[in-house]
Amino acid sequence: MLNDNYITKRLPLFIILLVLLGIIANILWPKAEVKEKAFQRIISVQTTTVTLAEFTDSLEAIGTARANEQVLITSKHSDFVEQILFNDGQVVNKGDVLVKLNNQQALAKVSELNANLSESMAQFKRFQELLTSNATSKSLVDQQEAKTKAIAAQLQSARTKLDDLTIKAPFSGVLGFRDISLGAYIDAGSIITSLDDLSVIKVNFTLPERFLTTIEVGQTITARSSAYKNKQFTGRISAIDSRINPSTRSINVRANIENKALKLRPGMLLNLTLVRQQQTLMQIPESAIIPIEEEHFVFVVEQGESGQKLAKRKNVTIGRRQAGLVEVISGIKLGQQVVTKGTLKLRDGAVVSLVNEPEQPASEQTSTASGEGK
Repeated sequence: MLNDNYITKRLPLFIILLVLLGIIANILWPKAEVKEKAFQRIISVQTTTVTLAEFTDSLEAIGTARANEQVLITSKHSDFVEQILFNDGQVVNKGDVLVKLNNQQALAKVSELNANLSESMAQFKRFQELLTSNATSKSLVDQQEAKTKAIAAQLQSARTKLDDLTIKAPFSGVLGFRDISLGAYIDAGSIITSLDDLSVIKVNFTLPERFLTTIEVGQTITARSSAYKNKQFTGRISAIDSRINPSTRSINVRANIENKALKLRPGMLLNLTLVRQQQTLMQIPESAIIPIEEEHFVFVVEQGESGQKLAKRKNVTIGRRQAGLVEVISGIKLGQQVVTKGTLKLRDGAVVSLVNEPEQPASEQTSTASGEGK
């Protein structure tokens, strides 16, 4: 009887307790369900495959083009221009005649000295015959011999002057504009035209002294000019200066570029890329890297136990960078799928789906320049 009364008195309390437990369960259960659904939300991402790619370690520089050989064509003697045998911008070969000056006086001098030399040699021969019969003295023979040699020397000088009045190309190349006219009187040293050997273009440029140990003769360089936006020219280092400039702490370097098509001209500003080293190593796009303080992370896509694709966060060690690519030293393996788009929406273990086409593998991306390693 007493127990029945006790239960009767406590019944409202039990009912209130059950109601409270129901309310609490009702409040907590939807949250857990929402949390579970949020965890299962599928995030769309794009990926690329981790592969080996060629890494080009290079330096950038600016240089000015100059001709392989260049000279101003001038006259050694003063006289009237008798013939002009070239046109502006003409391609000529070594030895081609460019200009003839009036050579009548020089030609007459050569003829005169030729006659004098013939007479002197004949006289010298007669004196030698007389000397054999003791009909003349040895001193007269010696005098005639000296006279003959002097006339021969004068003749050689006259012939040289006559040749100088015919101006020839000292080497093969391209002529500039002519600065003389037919019939004009020109002085010794007057500029007639310019001549450039453009078959090879020399480029002088400077590099900081810290790169001295990483450059050597024979290394490949590529050059670009604003005149040819889609054209790249290839050459090699031909010489490295023996001295460091004490003012700029830089070293002068010269490269040669084959120019058989004559596209490059002296004076052009060239943007140069010096290829120091080429390696094949593991690379991924920069967009896949997530920097957090001093560390770097990526998300790789792995197959879950239930068959779903899961994003797993991996700590990676990176190296050098170039043109949107990053060298990966450790943390991921070849063949893994790395997320390149959608990383900001991910967390470790998120369910993902691959959308569109995957990005090009790092090995297929074009690399044109590189920075220094970190």
